[in-house]
Amino acid sequence: MRVGIPKGLLFCRYHNFYINFFQGLGLEVVLSPDTNKNILNEGVKYSVDEACLPIKIFHGHCAYLKDKCDFIFIPRIMKLYENEYICPKFCGLVEMIENSIPGMPQIISEPIYADSLNNLKKWSYKVGLKFTKNILKINEAFNRALKEQEKYIGGLNDKEFKIKVALIGHPYNLYDSYINMNLVEKLNNLGIGVITEEHIGDSYINKEAEKLFKKPFWTFARNSYGFGSYICKNKLADGIIYASSFACGIDSVVVDLIKHRIEKFPFLELKIDEQTGEAGFVTRLEAFTDMLKRRKVEAV
Repeated sequence: MRVGIPKGLLFCRYHNFYINFFQGLGLEVVLSPDTNKNILNEGVKYSVDEACLPIKIFHGHCAYLKDKCDFIFIPRIMKLYENEYICPKFCGLVEMIENSIPGMPQIISEPIYADSLNNLKKWSYKVGLKFTKNILKINEAFNRALKEQEKYIGGLNDKEFKIKVALIGHPYNLYDSYINMNLVEKLNNLGIGVITEEHIGDSYINKEAEKLFKKPFWTFARNSYGFGSYICKNKLADGIIYASSFACGIDSVVVDLIKHRIEKFPFLELKIDEQTGEAGFVTRLEAFTDMLKRRKVEAV
C-alpha cells in the first residue's frame, strides 16, 4: 500500500520522522513535489479564501497526491510542548481538506500530541494498528523514526557575512523557497547573512518569553518573540526580518509584541500571500539592506 505525504507545513522539520515511520510499517511513501506554481494554483482553487498561504499550498500538495496513493497522511499536530498549542488551523486541517477536495483517499488523521514521548508513542500505536497487528513492528518503526529525526539539523546561521539579520517566522514560511520567493538567496546576494531560531538555545528563548505579561498560548508565538527579543538584547544580528503570512492571526499579535520589545532596532515585516509581487518584495529588501549597511558604516 502507498501512503502520500504532502510536502507542506511542518514537513520541512519533521519529514525524517514521517517517512521512516511509515516505511517501517511496510508502506510505500509517495511525496508531493516541492512547492511550485501548479501546487499553488491547485491550493488556491480548493482552499477557502480566508486561509493563509501555507494552508492554501498544503491543499495543493494534497490535491496532487489524491490519485497517487491509497492513504494520505495529514499531520494534525496539536502540541509540541506542554501547555502550548500549534497554530489553530492545524487543528481543523483534516476537515478543511476533506470538505474542500473531492475524491480524497482515506486520511490518516489521528491528532499528534508530541509534548511527551508517551503521548507520541500512543499516536504511533493508533496509526500503526491500521496497517499491522504486530506491536513489535510498530515499536521498531517508531524507534527508527525517532532516531532518524534526531539526525535532522535545521536552521541557518551564515558566518561569512559582515552584516546579518535574524529571520523570524513560521518554519514553513522560512524554508519553502517558493513561498518566500527565495528570500534567503536574495539576502545572501545582497551581502546579508541570516540566522534563525534553531541556533539559539531553547532556554534563552524561553527566558525572554517569560518577560511577557502572560505566557504565550501558541508555540510559534513563544519562539518568535523569545528569539527576536534575545537577538536584539544581545546584538547578535544587525536587524530583524519577519516573514509573515497574510491573514495569520498569530503573526498579527507577535509582530506588535516584538516591535514593542525591540523599540528602535531595525525591523522589517514581509507579508506573503499568493498575490505578492516579486518586484515590490525585492525593492523592500534592497531598501532595508541599504539602511543596515549605512548604519554599519556610521557605527565604525
